[in-house]
Amino acid sequence: MILKSIPIFILAGLCEIGGGYLVWLCLKEGKPWWYGVLGALILAFYGVVATWQTSNFARVYATYGGFFIVMSILWAMKFDNYSPDKYDIIGALIALLGVCIIYYFPRN
Repeated sequence: MILKSIPIFILAGLCEIGGGYLVWLCLKEGKPWWYGVLGALILAFYGVVATWQTSNFARVYATYGGFFIVMSILWAMKFDNYSPDKYDIIGALIALLGVCIIYYFPRN
């Protein structure tokens, strides 16, 4: 289950962050209109990717939130020269640990 779900969470995160970033660039940085359109299409695909998970909506979206936090920091480091401080890193790891408990902890 873990080996199957983590790549889906990562793909969903790339769609959400990448699509949102393209819309951001279009509206806030003056990039061409097609950045926004492409971003919107990628964001719509994110909604499809999330449905590939096997758990229920609440657990999938809660867990995705933790992955999103970590991936957003990594994205900003790569594309915006962002340098996270120790509290960014600690907070992201706590969030990721929490959502992994939500999603992967065995239920009776």
